[in-house]
Amino acid sequence: MTFSSIRIITANIKQLVSFYENVTGTTFKWYTDDFAELRTPLGTLAIGSTRTLALFGGDEIANAASNRSVIIEFQVDDVDTRYQQLTGILGEEVVQQPTTMPWGNRSLLFRDTDGNLVNFFTPITQEARERNGTKI
Repeated sequence: MTFSSIRIITANIKQLVSFYENVTGTTFKWYTDDFAELRTPLGTLAIGSTRTLALFGGDEIANAASNRSVIIEFQVDDVDTRYQQLTGILGEEVVQQPTTMPWGNRSLLFRDTDGNLVNFFTPITQEARERNGTKI
């Protein structure tokens, strides 16, 4: 089995895609007006509009902007530098400024425009770097 993607369903796809393009510095590929993806070597962040729910069986399948349990994570080269670069974009959506975690990552936790939690992290200990496949 190969992990493929995480998909966020949103009522405002243009706003959410624009947010992720701004914070990641990467352009999404749009397939339709209702579906876009950010592909990385390890997985894909897909964003679909609420209109795509009809293809999965109806509007009751998922509720946009109601996630309370998933954190979308991106490994970055230097979380402290990214934090400084994003301060103007994130504003009050920062949940936790860069903090060193017990498992060896330095993490920045914030919310996207739909309220989903996003973690930018940098492995800083030898063990964390090895676990994340980071060159030392």
